[in-house]
Amino acid sequence: MKLSPDKKLAGILCPVFAIRTEGDLGIGDTEGVNQMIDWCHEHGFSMLQVLPINETSDDNSPYNAISSMALDPTTIAVSPKYIPDLSVAKFKEIAKPELLKELRAGAVKYTKVKALKRLLLRAAFYSFLAEHWNNKTERSEGFRAFLGENGDWISDYAMFRVLMEDYHDWPTWDEWPLDRQDPKKAWSWFLSLPTERRDEYANRILFCAYVQWIAYDQWQKVKEHGTQKKVYLMGDIPFGVNRYSSDVWGNRAIFDLAWSGGCPPEKVFKVDPFTEKWGQNWGIPLYKWEVSRERNHDWWRIRCGNIHKVFHLFRIDHVLGFFRIYSFPWPPKENGEFLPLTEAEAVKRTGGRIPHFQPYTDDTPEGAKLNQKQGEELLSMVLEAAGGTAVVAEDLGVVPPYVPIALARLKIPGYKIPHFLREKDYAFVDGKTYPRLSLATPATHDHPPIAMMWRELWEKADGGDDGARWDLKRWMKFCGAELEAPPREFDDHIHQLILRGVLNSNSWLAVFMITDVFGTEGRFNVPGAVSEGNWSYRLDKAVSELDKDPHLLHKTQMFAKLVKESHRQPCVG
Repeated sequence: MKLSPDKKLAGILCPVFAIRTEGDLGIGDTEGVNQMIDWCHEHGFSMLQVLPINETSDDNSPYNAISSMALDPTTIAVSPKYIPDLSVAKFKEIAKPELLKELRAGAVKYTKVKALKRLLLRAAFYSFLAEHWNNKTERSEGFRAFLGENGDWISDYAMFRVLMEDYHDWPTWDEWPLDRQDPKKAWSWFLSLPTERRDEYANRILFCAYVQWIAYDQWQKVKEHGTQKKVYLMGDIPFGVNRYSSDVWGNRAIFDLAWSGGCPPEKVFKVDPFTEKWGQNWGIPLYKWEVSRERNHDWWRIRCGNIHKVFHLFRIDHVLGFFRIYSFPWPPKENGEFLPLTEAEAVKRTGGRIPHFQPYTDDTPEGAKLNQKQGEELLSMVLEAAGGTAVVAEDLGVVPPYVPIALARLKIPGYKIPHFLREKDYAFVDGKTYPRLSLATPATHDHPPIAMMWRELWEKADGGDDGARWDLKRWMKFCGAELEAPPREFDDHIHQLILRGVLNSNSWLAVFMITDVFGTEGRFNVPGAVSEGNWSYRLDKAVSELDKDPHLLHKTQMFAKLVKESHRQPCVG
């Protein structure tokens, strides 16, 4: 399958964790993704987008992973059907019916789900050791080949993951003993252990590598399934990485830990006092691009090469960071201390440093030109490293004028969200004028679904908010129905108008959250919220049951009809 802007496409966004199947263990997995690919194929949808699938930390955010290389074990289909090392008897012994019933009900229960999958994977690993590891079997040779192909990251990741277990599964490597705070020291410490303890650690390290072998094998087969069904699988690479990740632990030289990346103050929406005054402090370390450049950007090339193995295309989250990034001279845990300070007081406390864009501000033509040059250089490297995998740029936020120019020059699609794109009179930009090289969507995973958005606009309008009342009318105009009064209820009529309005845009790609296809208010993420309710929403029905529900089938068929009418039906060949 060859991606080309000459052929407009439509697709679905559904996070892996949200997918439900009859046999899952309380969270979506590769079997669920395969079923979702089949569902897309049956209804004429050409793309399936998921969020990052790298191994998450304790907050379960796919954008705050403990590794940008390792895949999350929760995405593995853990059953005897998919892992030959796991016997039916052992599965039944560990995965008790009452536990499965509890996990499959409602939202993702991460702590219990992770514990169950780990027990099952460990049982499979012990079986693998006994039957294959020291024998020249096809499976042992396959695992050894995987270790060889991924030697540039798998060993250090596995050591990091084992050390995490030693410290209550916390990835805060700077709180570990000094002899384990970087790979060189950790491996020396490992070699100094008595034979029995060293063998124990070696076994645990090998287990972590085994889990990744299983994960990559399953995901590569998912990509092949998508190819066979002519459904493109779209992944996601966050620009920034978790300070407490195996990436930073193992590649300290390319990260600047003195600064934390984020975005500038938000004066309009007034999200919270700190964001309004100082901006968003994400806590991600900055990159030392000069050091990365000296190493031919080896870490980035490995990262892009890994995602190429399992996806047809991928989205770069916060692509603006390649050009310049708003930087804080303090970590997020100190935000509360800086909130009441004046800029002068903050300068005094930090020794002269204040939050600002790095490497340059865009305030001068010279600075903007240098930022653009850096972004184009780095994105050219990403495109080269990605091989045949297409790249999409999430370019939302405070976007400098040179970014769209650079993306167009590199032939990388950017994002188009109707209510974020305004004319001088605040009307939405006509979707038919969107550049072909773009991705149009009414909302991303960070935004309210359109059903919720519509309800909230009416609630604000009823409360006297004239801006919300005008936005209801602007949506109608964008959808080609400006002479109609905006309906109060989010019924089939307005639902269809919004879907059609985005599908009829000039954008090459049009992607919709699955909740927006169904017209429901289920939400995947509320930015800034740290709770068990975030990143845990699951579809009410298993994939195999979606078309058996009359209401969901009606919505799906309505969307499929609009996809066909907008000439975004599946590609051939």
